Amino acid sequence: MSALTIAQQVSALHQYFASNKTRSLDWRKEQLTRLKGLITDNEDKIYQALKQDLGKSEQESWVSEVGYLTGDIDHSLKHLHKWSKPRSIATPMVAQPGKSFVQPEPLGTVLIIGAWNYPFQLLLAPLIAAIAAGNCALLKPSELAGATSSLVAKLIPQYLDNQAIAVVEGGVEETTEVLKQRFDHILYTGGEAVGKTVMKAAAEHLTPVTLELGGKSPCVVASDCDLAVTAARIVWSKWMNAGQTCVAPDYILVEKGFAPHLIEAIKTKLQDFYGQDPQQSPDYGRIINDRHFARLSQYLEGQQVVYGGQQEAGERYLAPTLVMAPEPDSALMKEEIFGPILPIVTLDKIDQALDFINQRPKPLALYLYTGSAATEQLLLEDTSAGSVCINDGMMFMANPDLPFGGVGNSGMGHYHGRWGFDTFSHLKAVMKRSTWFDVNWRYPPFNSKKLKMLKWVK
Repeated sequence: MSALTIAQQVSALHQYFASNKTRSLDWRKEQLTRLKGLITDNEDKIYQALKQDLGKSEQESWVSEVGYLTGDIDHSLKHLHKWSKPRSIATPMVAQPGKSFVQPEPLGTVLIIGAWNYPFQLLLAPLIAAIAAGNCALLKPSELAGATSSLVAKLIPQYLDNQAIAVVEGGVEETTEVLKQRFDHILYTGGEAVGKTVMKAAAEHLTPVTLELGGKSPCVVASDCDLAVTAARIVWSKWMNAGQTCVAPDYILVEKGFAPHLIEAIKTKLQDFYGQDPQQSPDYGRIINDRHFARLSQYLEGQQVVYGGQQEAGERYLAPTLVMAPEPDSALMKEEIFGPILPIVTLDKIDQALDFINQRPKPLALYLYTGSAATEQLLLEDTSAGSVCINDGMMFMANPDLPFGGVGNSGMGHYHGRWGFDTFSHLKAVMKRSTWFDVNWRYPPFNSKKLKMLKWVK
């Protein structure tokens, strides 16, 4: 798509927003209902695209993409009327008689840049919030997930209001041109390097941004955990989508004496889930492209692999892999893995996990498996992360009432449910005063009596 065409497309979205049609709750509900129809009518096509891009199984695709999105739409439709109503705020005595409230209003035209690892969900979940808030939107799907990108570009015009919602496909050149345009909000999901580029582009127009960036999410395992359940939940959350999940456990922190037990339990669950040869399992995915496959293969060079490690470059297969005691300054421990490799770092005492985590950039997610309420509280009070999940992995994503977002290097801003509605809304402060009672204390000429009264009512 040419630069002129992109500029014209964005201009048309701004003009349509100015018509005020998207502000109507009926329009919002209709678009959300149509979006749900897009998903349910084309479920098999979505599964095929995700299988082609990432080797995803149908059930995994339903859990993490299709079912996730339809549930999000249902939740938004159920609560949209309440979210959009004015929100009453207390009014101080000095402003009485009067009332105060916050009125949500749509921001305008927003840009949503999706990611390749969950190419359907991470593009359309923010769109659900943007539509619910009454905005126009330009979608930029990831070119790395080409089958899904093409499907989205084909289906969106068939189901949604073409004057309000548009799709731009392409790579770096098209994304660069899109970022030159003025938007009222940008939501980007992806890596830190591109996140900085998005922020720089947004700064040219003073556009607010939401960045979902990821990072190295720690998984702390205490020896008092339920070992069998812990292993099952670690394996499920780590190796879903072949580890290509922004909130997947990136590494484990565990006491030395307990580590062998944990490793054996994880091995057992890996074999239960994916069989003796995961390459033959219909439930185990593939790496997105050759470049990322090569990156992951390099991570394993010189490492102590205690399970897995098998590779097949032709089909971008990398087995579920456990690495023992990697060097802290290795690429494996300094860069987000975003793949099926799980390093295990041993500690003398589990309390040392806090220092290990706090010496590194704040993660998008933090996991703790323990039976101790004291350990829970210590971790919650003394560490910082975008989200924390205790005794499970990634399940906080299933609660639409919880905000999803990072902190520090792992991102800024959040969405999901009402949090997404608010992200794509301007919460306009409003005060309405009565004129039937108007004391003169605030008006000149001033005197000590007026000052005394103002101090009294403040």
